[in-house]
Amino acid sequence: MKIALLGYGKMGKIIEKIAIDRKHEIVLTIDYDNLHDLTAENLQKADVAIDFTMPASVLGNINACFKAGIPIVVGTTGWYDEIPRIKQQCEEGGNTLLYASNYSVGVNVFFKINQLLAKVMNRYPYYDVQVEEIHHTQKLDSPSGTAITIAEGIIDNLDSKKEWANVLVTDGTPDNDTIKKDQLLIESLRIDSIPGTHTVIYDSEIDTIEFKHTAHNRNGFALGAVLAAEWIKDKKGFYTAADMFNFDI
Repeated sequence: MKIALLGYGKMGKIIEKIAIDRKHEIVLTIDYDNLHDLTAENLQKADVAIDFTMPASVLGNINACFKAGIPIVVGTTGWYDEIPRIKQQCEEGGNTLLYASNYSVGVNVFFKINQLLAKVMNRYPYYDVQVEEIHHTQKLDSPSGTAITIAEGIIDNLDSKKEWANVLVTDGTPDNDTIKKDQLLIESLRIDSIPGTHTVIYDSEIDTIEFKHTAHNRNGFALGAVLAAEWIKDKKGFYTAADMFNFDI
């Protein structure tokens, strides 16, 4: 398979290595210093594109791939307000896109178990719940896309929570007095060199239940993105990681 890499930072370089190890070929690499190479002609040399860039760049990259007629796997977060429009473009224009807040196999297992756990905990309303996410200080969006997916999985299955609310913790203990009872708190911490840790905490006067995923490095995200590219290569339409992993429990 021939791959176009849109974004050649830390993630792009890891994706490149994993893709080559899996016998794929990188035919186009786009970064800040060669944006002029992002043309339909160059994109059409690839079977699929993988985007790990910035929220300010991702929509332009998606549109470029749509115009070139190649599928795109999007790992960039912070643009999800545009999903309804992009989904419509896929359905009406015969375009192909797969997006995920996190491509790690382990995280997607976590997403599924999180939903099942929320269904169980819905029977015990004396537990309150919150989500905590920790990332490196270079991460620009807050909360993380992964934390939002976790929160949505809880809200969809827990009667006591109607929406999520985020508190960014930069120094000391956050002030949670502004969080309403029917809001699910997402605490976002930024600590140097943390690839990503997400914890769901159910707490009561009796005990505390914690459900946690800790990423040791970025390799899981990169491998999942390459697996997504392999999965979407010959498909048409709009997909999410849930379509690819399809945990039927």
